[in-house]
Amino acid sequence: MTDSCDILISGGGIAGLTAAAVFGAAGFDVICVDPTPPVTDRDADGSDLRTTAFLQPAHGLLQHCGLWDRLEPHAAPLQIMRIVDAGGDIPEPRVVRDFNAADISDQPFGWNLPNWLLRREMVARLHELPNVDFRPGTGTVSLFTRTAEARVGLSDGTRIRTKLVIAADGRNSPMREAAGIKVQTTRYGQKALAFAVTHPIAHENVSTEIHRSGGPFTLVPLPDWQGQPSSAIVWMERGPRAVELLNLPEAEFEAAMTERSCGLFGPLKLASRRTIWPIISQSAERLSAQRVALMAEAAHVVPPIGAQGLNMSLGDLRSLLDLAQTRPDGLGDAQMLEAYHKARHAEIELRVKGIDLLNRASMVEARPLRDARAAGLNALYSMPVVRKTLMQMGLGVR
Repeated sequence: MTDSCDILISGGGIAGLTAAAVFGAAGFDVICVDPTPPVTDRDADGSDLRTTAFLQPAHGLLQHCGLWDRLEPHAAPLQIMRIVDAGGDIPEPRVVRDFNAADISDQPFGWNLPNWLLRREMVARLHELPNVDFRPGTGTVSLFTRTAEARVGLSDGTRIRTKLVIAADGRNSPMREAAGIKVQTTRYGQKALAFAVTHPIAHENVSTEIHRSGGPFTLVPLPDWQGQPSSAIVWMERGPRAVELLNLPEAEFEAAMTERSCGLFGPLKLASRRTIWPIISQSAERLSAQRVALMAEAAHVVPPIGAQGLNMSLGDLRSLLDLAQTRPDGLGDAQMLEAYHKARHAEIELRVKGIDLLNRASMVEARPLRDARAAGLNALYSMPVVRKTLMQMGLGVR
């Protein structure tokens, strides 16, 4: 059986579902496939307990495609980004610096939502769009391109004829591999634990990133859970230590994470199971091939620092949408895809390298290097122009 569409999206994660909603709302005929049906229940096996912070520039895109009205009731605003250096002899704050969104905007830096909930609301939105065909449980298995179109084979035996293939199918992207695009990968020997907690001291819409060694320990605001203030935690550590923490009895784990949090929110209590994820940096040598555009983790992977990962992905999506709407008759042609590569590749490379440096700084073990990190934070913060520029760069504002 052969179907046809304007755009085939390979990948039904957060980025792929957002792309399907955005292009569907813009009037394109879209088929979106993913071999793994999305888990949309917080406590179900396989649910993604990580969270995603949509930064300010994402707001307009989410409104435009009809997602924001669904997401807003569940979103926790991020008004302040707090950086804490706790790299002294004992795990307690020695430098605390607040980056307040009010210094550059009348809006928060962004809004934080659980990934399982994002999938639930995004899938519901796709069902409302008559020109979007979401096929969970079906993956892409083959790619054949020619000047005028691409033909994609699916795991259920269906073939799709399309003008543009968007590969949003993750760091091991089958469509990127089929298109013959190489990647450069950096491994840090780190893993990240992701889970939710409750705590007696309210977060007051402050996202707190605590640096000691092994990687940052980040608490990101969530709406209250069962009447208690709640946060999502990403705890990055060297691999063996992360696995050790994953397997600790619950009471010992809670004591360890409360100590690592410097006790800033009082005793932390687990409010979900623990999940673990490998940490890498990765960037594709090119963002396009004939009739194929890479976006999201198929194009770039970064450690979870500064909420940059998905927001880089949404930068990809905005660029693709602008190009598609400017020249709809040229959807997926060589001119469009070369323009996409030029628009995004240099910025992606810069951000991947910048986040790589931040991650390496967060991992340092030696006390003199940790002291240098604290001094650097102080120096950057003490210059208002530099501080505001860093905040704008973090939002992706030019």
